[in-house]
Amino acid sequence: MLISQTPLRISLAGGGTDLAAYYSEKPGAVLSTAIDKFVYVIVNPRFDDRIVLGYTRKEIVDDVAEIEHELIRAAMEKTGVGRGVEVVTIADIPSEGSGLGSSSSVTVGLLHALHAYRGTEAGPERLAREACEIEIDICGKPIGKQDQYIAAYGGMRHIDFLPDESVRVEDVELDRDARRGFGERMRLFYTNSVRKAEDILREQRDNTHSKRSALDGIRSLVAPARRAVEDGNYDMLGQLLDENWRIKRELAGGISNPEIDEMVERARSGGATGCKLCGAGGGGFLLTCCPRGSEERLSQAMSGYRELPFALERSGSRIIFELERDG
Repeated sequence: MLISQTPLRISLAGGGTDLAAYYSEKPGAVLSTAIDKFVYVIVNPRFDDRIVLGYTRKEIVDDVAEIEHELIRAAMEKTGVGRGVEVVTIADIPSEGSGLGSSSSVTVGLLHALHAYRGTEAGPERLAREACEIEIDICGKPIGKQDQYIAAYGGMRHIDFLPDESVRVEDVELDRDARRGFGERMRLFYTNSVRKAEDILREQRDNTHSKRSALDGIRSLVAPARRAVEDGNYDMLGQLLDENWRIKRELAGGISNPEIDEMVERARSGGATGCKLCGAGGGGFLLTCCPRGSEERLSQAMSGYRELPFALERSGSRIIFELERDG
């Protein structure tokens, strides 16, 4: 029996330029960080030859090809895990529509656990690459690559996506004070709704050519956002979040709505210097930048929304438990 633990993420800048429709013509880039909220995958051998799956529902089948959960099916096919196994996924937050990259964390965590079950060591680059192959190439999801790479590598990363399909991952080194400052200034609030990201992302992908200048603008925010985090300049980071959100709203319909607009205005009235929805938009979690001294004011303004406390997570996907049975 073994268990993998894979972090969720928040994207600070550059989201949308990790789609192939953009980076196939010019490099894309994101600034993204893993957080201490996780997806867990448990893999355990069975006495019989059946395949038992547990996620938001339960499946019991005799062959991998019969599995309805497409990510589990594809991960088992890629790793060569067949019959006589039980696979269970557990998430700290709703597994779909959160905007925190949970679907890709599931895929990376599945691959890590299944490779380990087969006795294969898989590093972060392989996990991220294979997760992209499963989600984008095999399952045909209209998504980008940042979620898979940040889930596999962890930490805070500047990630470049190049036209030749290669990906360059650079660690953003933060000292203890910078990490603490980020945790104090950045806060997540639940919008009280989730959404199907694929519909928004499909429209955004199809709009890439006509919205290229907007995406160029989002891409240009990555370097200054990184400098703002490294320097602890949260006034600047808040402004960059706001600019990212302003541009992002132009990319596709459904990214915002009156309820989300009202939530953003509440955050601003509570002193937030910047806000942006995590992920594709339309629901999930709102990331806010809160200046020092405005914590209580922001909490009062956002009293109708559940806050998700978080900290930065240094580790990417890892095996946290492995029990070998004799005989």
